[in-house]
Amino acid sequence: MVRVAALIAAIGISTAAFAQTAPTPSQAPNFVTVEQGALASSLKGLNVRNAGDENVGEIEDAVIDGTAIRAYILSVGGFLGMGTHYVAVSPAALMLTWSEADKKWNARINATKDQLKAAPQFKYEGRFAK
Repeated sequence: MVRVAALIAAIGISTAAFAQTAPTPSQAPNFVTVEQGALASSLKGLNVRNAGDENVGEIEDAVIDGTAIRAYILSVGGFLGMGTHYVAVSPAALMLTWSEADKKWNARINATKDQLKAAPQFKYEGRFAK
């Protein structure tokens, strides 16, 4: 299972976060060599499949809290953006893997589409407004 630490650096921070007084980093930048992980742009729109190989949703977004990914936002159902149900799932709930043969990322979750549709809805409002 790939933990996507690189995603934190790749996802843009909302302007609402900049409107608040931002703390000053306590240390100089730590530059790293990135050899594994996934770019956020590679994950957005990625279909999420379950154990039955059914497409149950797609990765819409990620919630970053400081230096950690707190949740992936999945879109479930809907058509052309209408009737879409968004849910927040723990990063541990998704298994992200790279397929060398297909040269693409894969996402798996242990849930059905009905379970995801019945989950509490995540709303893009307040600090999460787009």
